Amino acid sequence: MASKKQFLLRLDPRLYEVLERWAADELRSVNAHLEFLLRPPARRRPGAKH
Repeated sequence: MASKKQFLLRLDPRLYEVLERWAADELRSVNAHLEFLLRPPARRRPGAKH
């Protein structure tokens, strides 16, 4: 697997709690769930390679 880009993401703690529960419901980590949520709209962008 290709290495992943790391960056700091600041979130409101309440939003993080929602994401954490949602990710757990889907048996994903918060990081994997964020990627899951962001990948489809990123693919629709013109010139997207993913």
